[in-house]
Amino acid sequence: MIGYSKHFNTIVVGVGAMGSATCYELAKRGKRVLGLERFDIPHDRGSSHGYTRIIRLAYYEDPSYVMLLKRSYELWAEIEQRAQEKLLHMIGSIDAGSAESWVFRGALQSAHEYGLPHEVLTGAELAKRFPGYRLPMDIMALYQPQGGFLVPERCIVAYANAAMAMGAEIHGREQVLDFVPTSAGGVRVTTDRGTYEADSLVVTAGSWNQNLLSFLRGLAVPERQVLAWLQPERPEYFTLDKFPVFNLIVPEGRFYGFPVFGVPGFKLGKYHHFQESGDADDLPMEPTRADEDLLRDFAARYFPDGAGPTMTLKSCMFTNSPDGHFIIDLHPQYPQISVAAGFSGHGFKFASVIGEIMADLAERGDSRHDISLFRLERLTGRVSPHQRDRSSRARASSKHEMSHPAGRGSAQDRGIAPHHQGIAATQHRGLPPGHGGTQPGRHSPAGGWSHNGPSGDDTTDPRYWDRDAIKPFW
Repeated sequence: MIGYSKHFNTIVVGVGAMGSATCYELAKRGKRVLGLERFDIPHDRGSSHGYTRIIRLAYYEDPSYVMLLKRSYELWAEIEQRAQEKLLHMIGSIDAGSAESWVFRGALQSAHEYGLPHEVLTGAELAKRFPGYRLPMDIMALYQPQGGFLVPERCIVAYANAAMAMGAEIHGREQVLDFVPTSAGGVRVTTDRGTYEADSLVVTAGSWNQNLLSFLRGLAVPERQVLAWLQPERPEYFTLDKFPVFNLIVPEGRFYGFPVFGVPGFKLGKYHHFQESGDADDLPMEPTRADEDLLRDFAARYFPDGAGPTMTLKSCMFTNSPDGHFIIDLHPQYPQISVAAGFSGHGFKFASVIGEIMADLAERGDSRHDISLFRLERLTGRVSPHQRDRSSRARASSKHEMSHPAGRGSAQDRGIAPHHQGIAATQHRGLPPGHGGTQPGRHSPAGGWSHNGPSGDDTTDPRYWDRDAIKPFW
């Protein structure tokens, strides 16, 4: 690209939700940033499209997420103000299931633990309040008014535009072919259009992460999803003021949905749809009649006034980790590379704060946020050398502070915002018994820098895992 520099502070591979937010956060800090996207910006090949994405505070997956969510709300407000565009629609959220279901109980626990405003409604009370819902009498629902949805394509555009306005360089339709470490401790990236160098590399390539970083094979697995937009028979029941977004677990599975917005139709989907996994380039993306029938049957049973003619069918992809929690960490061998992967169908709402975390990792190899829940070691059973060094430095610093209490200062004095405290104390609460780690079996030398680059031994070959040791939150 004539006229452009070939050296950057950070290169970001993948300019979807996480990557665009990372480009913005780095550019905001005065860094020279290059974002490389294989497809269009935005595009409909991955996980960051479909007009609406749920955001909710009463987080049943683990209460630890709530502190990150509070920061994500702050950052969504920041980019809305910069873009002068409404990106987050706070219309309320419903988390529902039987009284004993992990969806309802987990959401209720989060609401209590963090003092979130909420109401508990029976199926009958829910139908009276929001008549588009027709759930069974034994269903319990938690209504949380700060839930709602984000508009994903516009979020990506807002972040990309803001990043470029602050000097970031972003290329669409440029595929990364390989990257290797340099002798100076940086990285050299080769694409189908050129070669670039940077001090650090961030990989946020969604369902293509495992093709770029071989140690993620089996840890960040693409899965085909399908969404339907159905024409409501009673459209007045499915407007923004009458229909909160929902997460609902019933005998047919776990489903989610939205009011009519952006395009015609009440939108709904099923988590893990037909459980079709594979390489991102090989998964069939054209929706079928079977996809449609599954979603229409659900709507007819639980939202009959919304189950009119089909308006639109679209596919997207989840990228699942074995336990359903995110993977956010430094490379096992090379601390100049960091990765965000495995968002398992519930990551978009966090994109704003993930951008902040990845900018931290690119700058200094650590983050102001507690991301211990998302470290690779929980899945591989092995701690990388730089992670051991970081832990040793943290222990040494803690001992120093204990012996010099007067010099510790407040959290704010140490550069930690108040809303980032207290996460570790809630780690893994709200999950099924036995969750929170693995007992992996034999190790393999598979893995390494990239699909073409040098390999290392700081990973686990997923073919040899003891699958019973993986305890997903669902």
